[in-house]
Amino acid sequence: MAAGRGEFFRSFLEGLEKKPEQPAPARGQPGPGRGKPGPGAQQPGPGGGKTGDRRWQRRPKAAPSSVSSWPERGTEKNKAYFPKMNLMERLPSEILIKILSYLDASSLSCIGHVSKLFHHLANDDVMWHKIYMSEFGSQTWKPKLADDAEPKGDPVEGGDRSTGHWKKMYFRMMAGQEINKWRRELREISLYTGLPRQTEWVLRNLNVSWELTVCDCWGRENTLVQSRAYFFESSVIVRWSGGSFPEYQYISNIQLHGVRKETLKSPGVRKPGWRSLILKLDMKCQRGRFLGKDRLIKLIHLSPGFIVGVWRGLSAVAFIMVSLHFHRLVEKSLLGSPVCPYSEPVDLPRVDNSDSEFGLHGYTLHFVLHNTGTEIMSGHFRQLSCCRVQIQRGLLELKVINRTNLSQHRSLSGNIKMPWKSEALEGSVESCCIITLTLLDEFQKPFWCVSSPIRAKNAKKKLTFDYSGEHFLMEYLSAEGQVKMKLVWLKEQKQFFLISLAVYIPVYKVNKHFSRKY
Repeated sequence: MAAGRGEFFRSFLEGLEKKPEQPAPARGQPGPGRGKPGPGAQQPGPGGGKTGDRRWQRRPKAAPSSVSSWPERGTEKNKAYFPKMNLMERLPSEILIKILSYLDASSLSCIGHVSKLFHHLANDDVMWHKIYMSEFGSQTWKPKLADDAEPKGDPVEGGDRSTGHWKKMYFRMMAGQEINKWRRELREISLYTGLPRQTEWVLRNLNVSWELTVCDCWGRENTLVQSRAYFFESSVIVRWSGGSFPEYQYISNIQLHGVRKETLKSPGVRKPGWRSLILKLDMKCQRGRFLGKDRLIKLIHLSPGFIVGVWRGLSAVAFIMVSLHFHRLVEKSLLGSPVCPYSEPVDLPRVDNSDSEFGLHGYTLHFVLHNTGTEIMSGHFRQLSCCRVQIQRGLLELKVINRTNLSQHRSLSGNIKMPWKSEALEGSVESCCIITLTLLDEFQKPFWCVSSPIRAKNAKKKLTFDYSGEHFLMEYLSAEGQVKMKLVWLKEQKQFFLISLAVYIPVYKVNKHFSRKY
C-alpha cells in the first residue's frame, strides 16, 4: 500500500515539474512536416513568395525571447532566467498534508528526512494523532472525571503538547509492544539453570547476530559478520574468521555489537540493522594471556571472554571467538546504543534482619565445562554455604566438590581441548576449554554469571593420594570472583576426574547485594 502511494506521489511531482510545450508556430511559419505557410500567414508578394519567406526567416533572429535562445539548465546564465523556487512551496500546506495523510507511519517518518518543508509537515500532530488512535485507540488513557474530558479529550489542541509529541508516542508504544512481546517469552525460568528457557529461541526469532569491529593503531576499522554461532544451554560461542584482520600487535581496540536485521523478502536487498554495543576492549589496557597452541596456531585469552587465534610465526590473526553468557544477553544485544552498552537494572533482594547468616547460605550453582563442539561436564549443585569463620582474605569460599569426599567426584565425558576452524584449515588445542558458571542467590536470582576460556595446567605436586595419575589445576580469576578446580588424568581409563571445585566470592559483592556488613 505504501509503495502505491509513493508511486502516486512521484507522478504528482513529475506533473508539477513537467516542461511547458513549445509555443505554436508564428504567423507565416510552416506547420510541422509541411512546406506551406499556416492558415494565418500572409500571401506571397509579387516576387513569387520570396518576400514572405525572408520575413519569417529573419523573425527568430530578432526575437530575443525565443525558446531556442534560452540558456541551458545548469549554466551560470540559468540564474537570470530560472528563479530559485521549490515547486512544492507553491502548493498550500493543507494540500500537502492531505497528500501525506495517505502514507503509513513508516513512509511518513522516512519522508520527513527529504527537506525542511517535509520535515515540518511530516511531524504534524493532527496526522500522527490519527495514526496513533488507529493503532492504539483502545489502549489510550481516558479521563476519570467528566469535567476533565473537554480539555483533555483532544490532546492535539492542547497548548502543552510539543511539536512531534504524537509521533514520539507512536514509536514509543510500538517499541514497547515489541519489547513486551519478547520479554513475555523470557518469563519462563528453567529450574536447572536459573535462566530463561527461551533465550536461544528469542535470539533466533528476532534475527539477532553479532558483529565484530576491529580497529588498528592507525585508526582503520574493519567490521566483520559472524561466521558461526554455537549455542549451549546457558551460553553461546560466536566465531569470526575469513576476514581482513590486522596483525595482533597492531590491534588497538575490539568492539562487539549485537545487531538485529529485519528479514526482507528480496534476498539481494540489504538493510542496516540496529547496533547495540556489548563489549569494548582497549588493547592498551588489556593484557592477553596464553591459553595453548598446536602446530598451526596459538590461542590468546582477552578478558572477559575473547579468544584470538594467531598463526604461529606470522603474528597474523586467523580467527576471533567470544563466549557470551545467556544472562541478560537478549537485552544487551537489543537495548544498548551503538556507543553505549545496556546497563542492567539493580534488583536488590529484601533484607532479612532475623537471619544472622543472611547472604552466606542458600546458593545454587550451575556449572558447565564445554568447547565449541561438545559438553565436557555439567553439574547442578544446591545449598552451598559459607560460615563467618571461613571468610578469609576478603573472600567467601563455597565448596562445591570436596577433595576428601570421594562420592562427590565427577568424571569428565571427554578430553579437555578447544577445536578451532579457519577458512580452509582446522585443528584442536589441548588443555583448554570454556567454563560457564551461573551462581544463584538465596532467592534463585542470578548473582554471578560468567562464560570464559580456561586453561588446565600441570600441578607441581600431587594433589591427592586416592588416585594414581597426572594432576592438573584449572583456575579462573577476576574482580567478580574466582573458581579453582583440581583434576586427575587416569591413563588407563583415558579419562579426567574432577576431585575438587570451589567458588570464591568477594565480601564487598555480598555486602552490596544483601545490604550486609561482613
